[in-house]
Amino acid sequence: MQVSRLDILHTIVFTILTLALVIGVHEFGHFWVARRCGVQVQRFSIGFGKPLLLWRDKQNTEFVVAAVPLGGYVKMLDERVGEVTPGQEHLAFNRKPVWSRIAVTAAGPLANLLLAVLAYWFVFLFGETGVAPVLGSVEQGSVAESAGLEAGQEIVAIDGHPTPTWRAVNFRLLDRIGDTGSMDFSVRYPGSDLVYQSSGNLAYRQSMDTQPDLIRGLGIEPFQPETPPLLDTVVAGSPAHRAGLQPADLILSVDGLEVGQWRQWVEYVRARPGQSINMVVQRNGAQQALSVTPDRQVDPNGTAYGQVGVTVQPPQWPENMLREFHYGPWQALVLSGQRTWYLTSFTLESIGKMLRGQISSRNLSGPVTIAKVASDTAQSGLKSYIAFVALLSVSLGVLNLLPIPVLDGGHLMYYTFELLFRRPVPMNIQILGYQVGLAIIVGVMLLALYNDFTRL
Repeated sequence: MQVSRLDILHTIVFTILTLALVIGVHEFGHFWVARRCGVQVQRFSIGFGKPLLLWRDKQNTEFVVAAVPLGGYVKMLDERVGEVTPGQEHLAFNRKPVWSRIAVTAAGPLANLLLAVLAYWFVFLFGETGVAPVLGSVEQGSVAESAGLEAGQEIVAIDGHPTPTWRAVNFRLLDRIGDTGSMDFSVRYPGSDLVYQSSGNLAYRQSMDTQPDLIRGLGIEPFQPETPPLLDTVVAGSPAHRAGLQPADLILSVDGLEVGQWRQWVEYVRARPGQSINMVVQRNGAQQALSVTPDRQVDPNGTAYGQVGVTVQPPQWPENMLREFHYGPWQALVLSGQRTWYLTSFTLESIGKMLRGQISSRNLSGPVTIAKVASDTAQSGLKSYIAFVALLSVSLGVLNLLPIPVLDGGHLMYYTFELLFRRPVPMNIQILGYQVGLAIIVGVMLLALYNDFTRL
């Protein structure tokens, strides 16, 4: 599928804006606390490399926007990295008490977590809408079948946690990704208030999927209202566009087979990458014959599938299956704090599971994936984009707190040693730690980039 220049420009712009926001908040945390601890800040930079914009404030701090927007830094006066003018020693970072250095170092990640709280507060303040988690079908031999789940039931809770929407179900399943053992379900039948309890055993093989579909991994197909194959959009330059398909076309048949539901069309196209498909559509009350050849795409597991570049007009959901939630300012703030805490703990647990081999390392994502998601969520609406910014900010904050030299967490590890033993970590040990930490970070970044490009 071809990508327009406008799409590329849109992706670049929102990637830069997103990274600048999240990184800028992180570095501002260091900057703000450093000044309040009496440390002279020499440079505040968003990005690396050649400065594109540069200005100074009254305290002679340089503010820089640099050419490579993949990070940032705050350069402080420090005798370990440069000369300090006699009489300014009291402004050097390395001369400050250990508690001050801890505060300055921790301020960056904490600023990211605060940004996430504020972003989620905005999201919750404007309310949430979700779909009731009603089962459409249950696969034979699956976890869901072993738990006795049936089509038409609604999942009320998983492992004791309420699940009023499919989004809530996904959060509960995220908690168990990579796990084995029993998963408890609470379900009810349509129109009934009686809640039934059951449990199923998780299969370890599911945890190693590179991009696991958490719901369908249990053998559950969510209920979907009938969706006729009525086209909503046709991507410019796509096979569908070249074939002459237009929005509002109703697909009647493919290769002589009648098509009544959107899913039939999708499955037929996906199964025929690079193969010509003869189709009949209804347009303005008249039938028209067309031919389309799906592009060949490859998923992260190496399986080829077809794609033509169209979307369907959204189905009409029954009103009783739509759930709306509205919150006041205080309740929204409480929920935003809970969501940020949940994502923080989930990120740490996921790292642990990845190190233990319970989650595939191919789930790591880098700047290419960030760029795609930033662009997609921006097109989906302001709330979706802000929620993504919050998620990215949590990830940046948590990862920077890991006890790896070079990261903020590594510095905090050294300062904690100094606090406990009343002496700094020997410089040769610190230098060795930074070298090892740098090798780890570079290795992880290369792996993330490799994963990004294999997904492309």
